Amino acid sequence: MTVHLYLSLMPEALIASMLSPEEFGAYYAVGTEKKSSGQAIFFEIDPKFRSKYFRIPEGIARCIPHEDGSAKSSIYISVYRVLEHIDNSVMGQLYLTTQDGRTLGLESTDVIPEMESGLHLYKEIAPVSPLVASRLNPLDFYDLIVKNPTSLVTLPAIAFTELRLGELAEDPEMGEVGDLPYKNMDHLRGVLKDLKTKPVATKMVDRASSSQIAYRTVKNGFFVGNGQKLLYYPMPEKETLRENNYRWWRSANM
Repeated sequence: MTVHLYLSLMPEALIASMLSPEEFGAYYAVGTEKKSSGQAIFFEIDPKFRSKYFRIPEGIARCIPHEDGSAKSSIYISVYRVLEHIDNSVMGQLYLTTQDGRTLGLESTDVIPEMESGLHLYKEIAPVSPLVASRLNPLDFYDLIVKNPTSLVTLPAIAFTELRLGELAEDPEMGEVGDLPYKNMDHLRGVLKDLKTKPVATKMVDRASSSQIAYRTVKNGFFVGNGQKLLYYPMPEKETLRENNYRWWRSANM
C-alpha cells in the first residue's frame, strides 16, 4: 500500500498514513471509538521529502497494514515545530475537512488575490491560532509576522486565512453585521474602531480563539509562508462549491 505524508495544521503534526486524503480526512475528523473528533486542515507532502528534523524513514517503516490486512491510519512522526521545517516546495494540495468527515482539496496558485482596502480579520491556524484584526492586507500581514517584524513577536512560518468582515471592514461602528457568526461582536467592533483611530497595524481580537473555522466565513483562501515563499490556496466561490462540491458545502454549513 502507498504511504502518504500529511502535515496537519489542527493540531500541527507530521503523519504517515496508508489512507488517501479523503479517507484520512474522514478518519481524522470523525475518528474512531478511541479517537477524538473535529474539523481537520492538512497538506499532502511530497512522499520523497526528507529532513534532518524528522525521523521520516522510521515513521514510514512503522506504517504497515494491520494483521487483518486493513490500512494503517496514522503514524505520528512529529508534533512540534513541524510547519517551520517543511519547505513550501514539497507541499501539495491543501485539504479542508468538515466535522462529519467531508474533504475538499484546494490547489495552490501563483495568482495572489487583489489587495482590498479597509480592515481585515485574520485567523492564524499554525503554529499559533489567535484571531487578529489588522489594517494590513494579507501580503503585508505575512511580511510583518514572518519577514520584517516590528515588535518582539515573530514566527518562522505561518498558516492563516482571512475571514469576512462585510460592512465592518469599512465601517466598524455602524456597519451591518449581516450573517457574520462571530462571538462578542461589540468587542470586535471596538478593536476594529481602534485600528481606524490609532497608529497600530494589528490588534488581538481573541488570543485563545477556537481552532475551528466556519468555512463559509473564509473571504478568499488560505496562505502559508516560511519567509522564503508565500503559497496561496484560493477558496472556490460559494456558487462553485454548491454546484461541484455540494455534499462538502452542505456539511460545512451544518
